[in-house]
Amino acid sequence: MSRNIADTEPIPCGGIARAMPAVIAHRGAAEDAPENTLAAFWLAWQQGVDGIEGDFHLTRDGKIVCIHDVDTRRTAGRAVKVADATLAELRQLDVGCWKGKPWCGARIPTLGEVLATVPAGKRAFIEIKCGAEILPALEQALAGSGLHAGQTVLMAFDAKLIAEAKRLLPQRKALWLTEFRHGLIARVRPSAREILQTLEKTGADGVGCRAHRVVDQAFMRTLRAARKEVHLWTVDDAATAKRYLRLGPDSLTSNRAGWLKQQLCREPGAPGLPNQETPAPTRAPGHAR
Repeated sequence: MSRNIADTEPIPCGGIARAMPAVIAHRGAAEDAPENTLAAFWLAWQQGVDGIEGDFHLTRDGKIVCIHDVDTRRTAGRAVKVADATLAELRQLDVGCWKGKPWCGARIPTLGEVLATVPAGKRAFIEIKCGAEILPALEQALAGSGLHAGQTVLMAFDAKLIAEAKRLLPQRKALWLTEFRHGLIARVRPSAREILQTLEKTGADGVGCRAHRVVDQAFMRTLRAARKEVHLWTVDDAATAKRYLRLGPDSLTSNRAGWLKQQLCREPGAPGLPNQETPAPTRAPGHAR
């Protein structure tokens, strides 16, 4: 059974309190709306997700904005480096039209605007895509958001950045993100023990990693024994999600989180809910983290 993030009550399925991982919307409802926009985040909440995940950079004038890449080429059609631009300059760009005409006019939101969408009892996962220079502005934005500490989770691939974030914001949960790779003798690294060493060194509360075959019962036991959380990404099909459901991760992040949560709630053992699977929506290629 999952501990669930932030020691919360079991995530409800259709009003039924059933312990299961939180289902987190990767860059908002990224399957249906332009990623990392307010439209995507509002749509994710409407779809019943447990939390949202977004990517954040610091602008030249010290504002935190929600965008995955270091520049705007992919989502705006014109390459503007986020760190070299002001918020006002970035606001001139349309980051919705690439997804279709209904989304034209979408703008890059600030962290404050994203946090303002978070309902009571829900969470925002904040992936830091730049360096430690963002932390003072991040501390200020979190303090002014009106959300309690358990409603936000910080994440980064940079272990030193996570250590600094925990030093500056010890009351906020922080996850070290890592990707698995194959070694010279086909050993997948980092191992659960290597991950645990990094978590203990940095003070991180858990790990965020790809839903990879190396994540098995032994992997989970190693991290659970140290009271560390395990969050998996990016899970876009029901079969994979249901396989990991049995291992009890704290969350599953998905590009179509609303649909995925419906499938998990239809698993046998959720009384009052049908067990048949809803057909998967037509989808574009998945997103990398």
